[in-house]
Amino acid sequence: MQIDHKKPHINVDYFEDLTGTIKTDTCREDGQADIGQRIKAIREAKGISLEALSHMTGFDVALLAGIENCEVQPQLGTAIKLSKALDSAFGRLLSGVGDKLYAITRKAEQKIIARSTSGKGQRQAYTYKRLASEVKGRHMESLIVQLETAPDSERSIHDGEEFIYVLEGQVSLDIGDDHFDLAPGDSAYYLSTTPHLLAATGGTATVLAVLYSE
Repeated sequence: MQIDHKKPHINVDYFEDLTGTIKTDTCREDGQADIGQRIKAIREAKGISLEALSHMTGFDVALLAGIENCEVQPQLGTAIKLSKALDSAFGRLLSGVGDKLYAITRKAEQKIIARSTSGKGQRQAYTYKRLASEVKGRHMESLIVQLETAPDSERSIHDGEEFIYVLEGQVSLDIGDDHFDLAPGDSAYYLSTTPHLLAATGGTATVLAVLYSE
């Protein structure tokens, strides 16, 4: 799902009713779309400079600054790599720290995280809602993801595992040297360390995505 620049040290009536329309907000004061602000706070608390974080992840300083200033909404693979570099749980960057032993998420309670962009923010890649982010100590993130057509052909590669289930639309999935066209009801499970690219095939598509990252 995420562009990886270097290799350094996720509307049929039924499904429309299920998923709703995912808005495309930018940074907000309510804490739902400020992943860049979370990254900046953790980085500064650890005394890590942007230059050092760039060296640790392979991401350009300008890209990291754009993320922290909410000019670029990072894709999920980028957030996973940043969480590893900052020694912080992926869920903490994505959704904040949970405080419950379990979570029941009603349709009306699905929380919007907002959009992710490709490259340095020129094009939207997908939007997503988080589910069950209230659970503390979690290692999985469950999301409803609305995919766009692929903004580019660069693959993502990062630690962890991913499971996707197509709810609506047609999905293109490249894993390593293999290509798959997925329709509603199809699913895929793969190690995120295998180069991969997930996108809608014409228009948009909606998937349930579960990401695992220790």
